[in-house]
Amino acid sequence: MGKLVGRSLLFLLPAVVAVAFIVVIIGMVASAPQPERASAEPRPVAVFAAPVENTNVTLTVTTQGEVRPLTQINLVPQVSGRIVYVNPNFIEGGFFEAGETLIQIDDADYRLAVTRAQAQVAQAQQSLIREQAEADLATREWEELGEGQASALTLREPQLAQARASLAAANAQLQEARLGLERTRISAPFAGRVRTKSAGVGQFVSPGTPLGEVFGTDAVQIRLPLTDNELSMLNIPVAFQASAGTPAPLVRVSATLAGQYREWDAQLVRTDSSIDTQTRVLYAIARVDDPYGAAAEQGGSPLPVGLFVDAEIQGRVVQNAFVLPRSALRGSDSVYVAQDGGTLGVRNVSVITSDPDRLVVSGGVAASDMVITSPIRAASDGMRIRTFDQAGEIIANLSAVIATEDSAGNEDDSEGGDAAQVASAD
Repeated sequence: MGKLVGRSLLFLLPAVVAVAFIVVIIGMVASAPQPERASAEPRPVAVFAAPVENTNVTLTVTTQGEVRPLTQINLVPQVSGRIVYVNPNFIEGGFFEAGETLIQIDDADYRLAVTRAQAQVAQAQQSLIREQAEADLATREWEELGEGQASALTLREPQLAQARASLAAANAQLQEARLGLERTRISAPFAGRVRTKSAGVGQFVSPGTPLGEVFGTDAVQIRLPLTDNELSMLNIPVAFQASAGTPAPLVRVSATLAGQYREWDAQLVRTDSSIDTQTRVLYAIARVDDPYGAAAEQGGSPLPVGLFVDAEIQGRVVQNAFVLPRSALRGSDSVYVAQDGGTLGVRNVSVITSDPDRLVVSGGVAASDMVITSPIRAASDGMRIRTFDQAGEIIANLSAVIATEDSAGNEDDSEGGDAAQVASAD
């Protein structure tokens, strides 16, 4: 009997030990401290911001065009003959003065024509004197011997009128001969430069034969294309013509010439009579006076014909406009604003104009705002942000909510880490 009890205890002892072990484990698990739950609130996004500037802005329109002569003509003779003289300055690129002889045609035949015409005038004058004397004699004879009203033929009035007409015709022929003689000397009525030359000594020319192409150097013009929006920025009418009551907008013309940047002053003097049907733009004409004189001294170089230039036209002045960095624009009419309390605000703005550096708007922001210039992924109104200026310094008054987290010793939110976050935000 005792052996049976001993064997039963041997089988029950492991089971009792296992149950006791399980009970101890369950007790330890139940009495273990619970871990604290981590906050699910997202970390603020680090951004760069720049202040909004409130000022009066003079709008400018940037466009391009080609320098063209204001006056350009083709030299052609009005009489025929052999060329006997060509001015040494009549070469491509040569300068000449107004009225200077550029080409001389052989004038021997025309001088002979003048001599013949002078002789005809002298004969007509003698005929007129003789007819005048005979008419006076006929009048006296009728007064002494005649009775009643004398006829015009009796008084030799038709003969006298014919003599006067012959003298007038002779004088006209003399003027024509002298005009032909003058036309053997070919010149331009303005000072300028020679663009092309196609005549030489010994060449026989007839009326209309091309001799060359010249242009005036008193002024040049630049045709500048303007869109409808650019016209509104300049605040000029479609049919614009500069006058005493309508001053010409100022234009700054620039180009790289001979490896150096040059600038010249010009004026917008008028617009074309119609809109270009191909490009749907309206061309405005800018004028530069004395491109080889005063303008050359001002720009450090003459403004040559054919040069392609950039033009910046001074437009209207916008009062109390807001100027932002160009990188602040999101889409076509939105900006992000860093708000007090460390949140992002989305604002719609009215864009007036923009260029690669700045954005000019008329509303949607205030002078005290800081606009966000760095890229942000999945931005939304009310998003928590940490704001830095362009130098990388944190802007404290826009991060009051986050300041308490910094004092808790969160090393991952240091300024250096946030600056790196901005650089990799997009």
